[in-house]
Amino acid sequence: MIWCILIVGILLPQSLAHPGFFTSIGQMTDLIHTEKDLVTSLKDYIKAEEDKLEQIKKWAEKLDRLTSTATKDPEGFVGHPVNAFKLMKRLNTEWSELENLVLKDMSDGFISNLTIQRQYFPNDEDQVGAAKALLRLQDTYNLDTDTISKGNLPDPEHQRANGNLKYFEYIMAKEKDVNKSASDDQSDQKTTPKKKGIAVDYLPERQKYEMLCRGEGIKMTPRRQKKLFCRYHDGNRNPKFILAPAKQEDEWDKPRIIRFHDIISDAEIEIVKDLAKPRLSRATVHDPETGKLTTAQYRVSKSAWLSGYENPVVSRINMRIQDLTGLDVSTAEELQVANYGVGGQYEPHFDFARKDEPDAFKELGTGNRIATWLFYMSDVSAGGATVFPEVGASVWPKKGTAVFWYNLFASGEGDYSTRHAACPVLVGNKWVSNKWLHERGQEFRRPCTLSELE
Repeated sequence: MIWCILIVGILLPQSLAHPGFFTSIGQMTDLIHTEKDLVTSLKDYIKAEEDKLEQIKKWAEKLDRLTSTATKDPEGFVGHPVNAFKLMKRLNTEWSELENLVLKDMSDGFISNLTIQRQYFPNDEDQVGAAKALLRLQDTYNLDTDTISKGNLPDPEHQRANGNLKYFEYIMAKEKDVNKSASDDQSDQKTTPKKKGIAVDYLPERQKYEMLCRGEGIKMTPRRQKKLFCRYHDGNRNPKFILAPAKQEDEWDKPRIIRFHDIISDAEIEIVKDLAKPRLSRATVHDPETGKLTTAQYRVSKSAWLSGYENPVVSRINMRIQDLTGLDVSTAEELQVANYGVGGQYEPHFDFARKDEPDAFKELGTGNRIATWLFYMSDVSAGGATVFPEVGASVWPKKGTAVFWYNLFASGEGDYSTRHAACPVLVGNKWVSNKWLHERGQEFRRPCTLSELE
């Protein structure tokens, strides 16, 4: 039977393994339990071998005493009929029993378990993917080789604060000139963060993206900052939010990005994650040439899609988005749940289809993606920000919050300033879920999150 298990284990196809473990921290946690089970099995094997050796040792000690006595007077020893009988018995049967004990393979249980578990092990793709993730983190967050090789990553508690320090210093410097409104624009231009003497505006997108991921290069000025507010929002007198309005915060002005606080509960988050975990598969992107979904190296995460009809919590979340945005969710895509992997990221991209991609959402038949709603379902110790390289904006994950922005102008033209990215997760486990709302069904609705489509 053991040989059958071994043969089956060898012949099992690689497809039985979870593809792309490195793309989801959530699924990687299963590997911890797998390894723990194997360690327990290994310890059981060691204990069995120790018990076996203990039995052999007792045999050796017993036989050593007998042979020591017998060799002192061999004739006298075997002259006793009982000793003679026992000698015949030992050599005829007992030594055979000892031979069987010595030959007994105590590793059968461990090898069987290892063979079964091996089909769920990471493969070469996972190892290479994890190695590339380390290089990506090193490049994005300016980590030196010695630091990352020793595992001495930046202190999660201070990583964001250190990144924002330059911005706050910039704000304080600008406040000194608050009474010099005539020179504000010139001052803003002079104090825009630079890198190696080059203004951020003129850096390649990749460098802007990496700087924003580190909390550098943020281009919010005091004048614009004063126009950002926090408020209570009742969804245009929606009965669900009159007595308990939603808490809104302006994250950015152009494009206008709104954050909703305490908008999804911990209990709802856990239900959504539990529904998504068994279905997580490598995240895909729209191929502009075919209009179909495909995997891409610049998107390192796993995702699952949840329909409102399958669970009341998902349905309730969908209706909450509709009530707060004033946009019809019946033509929206299903709720996408994503979990990022080792150094998980999604490089700069647009959510909407451009003019050269007329067939991007043709199969859906609901028009372009008019807006994006993004739930943050976990806090991230370090990294993992959502950044907008074109405008110098960084939005940091905060569990229980959501951010919303429009991808299209009122004319239906795409807002290219909404090009955004998910920064690599440096430390922690990032869970998000998003809803892409489409044009169809919005013709006669009144959007209530933003005053107008800018």
